[in-house]
Amino acid sequence: MPDTDPLSRSFGNAFVASVERERRIRNVFESVAPRYDLMNDLMSLGIHRLWKRRLVALAAPRAGQCIVDLAGGTGDVAARLAGPDRQVTVIDPSEAMMAAGRARGLAHVDWQLGAAERLPLAAGSVDTLTIAFGIRNVTHLDAALAEARRVLKPGGRFLCLEFSTPRPWLRPFYDLFSFTVIPRLGAWIARSPQAYDYLVESIRRFPDQGAFARHIQDAGFADVHWRDLSFGIACIHAGTRPLA
Repeated sequence: MPDTDPLSRSFGNAFVASVERERRIRNVFESVAPRYDLMNDLMSLGIHRLWKRRLVALAAPRAGQCIVDLAGGTGDVAARLAGPDRQVTVIDPSEAMMAAGRARGLAHVDWQLGAAERLPLAAGSVDTLTIAFGIRNVTHLDAALAEARRVLKPGGRFLCLEFSTPRPWLRPFYDLFSFTVIPRLGAWIARSPQAYDYLVESIRRFPDQGAFARHIQDAGFADVHWRDLSFGIACIHAGTRPLA
């Protein structure tokens, strides 16, 4: 795909070719996979668990549904979505992240290697597609959203949990924590300060709530809306594939 979208070439504060961006992001997750879940707990002070619980509540998984958790990594969300009466498929481009997930021995969870822009799924085969803290790392955002729409059944739902733009009064404190504490935690716990520098910088470059909602609408989704979490630090976006 041509590098016409600036987001497809941004890696933190640098601009690189899209193929190089994909390589660097893959390396980021290869390096942090063993400590990824621990870092999430420390960075968010455990609040990410509440956010994911909210995502799963909105997904409202039901018996017999085909559910896909995209960029599902270590299976943290899939474990909450799965159950004895329903199987969840995790699709992720990182073997290392999925290896960490498989090591958890999760029941009712399948794992597939794949990219968001080229999902290994039939058209109109999925009831619910979730993605948590993964859409920022997709190189071709609009292509990924188009793929999500393609694989969903008519009436199927797309749910995306992602870091977003916090309230103005919170921004100075949030920036202080993001640019000082998180990279130090990355150096200490994950032994990868560069990976968490990228994390913080990628959050800043990602579209805000309204702009991302327009991307979802432009991909052909209906009933597009969002819900801020923790004063906008994170946000859940939702859309539905139209019935016709």
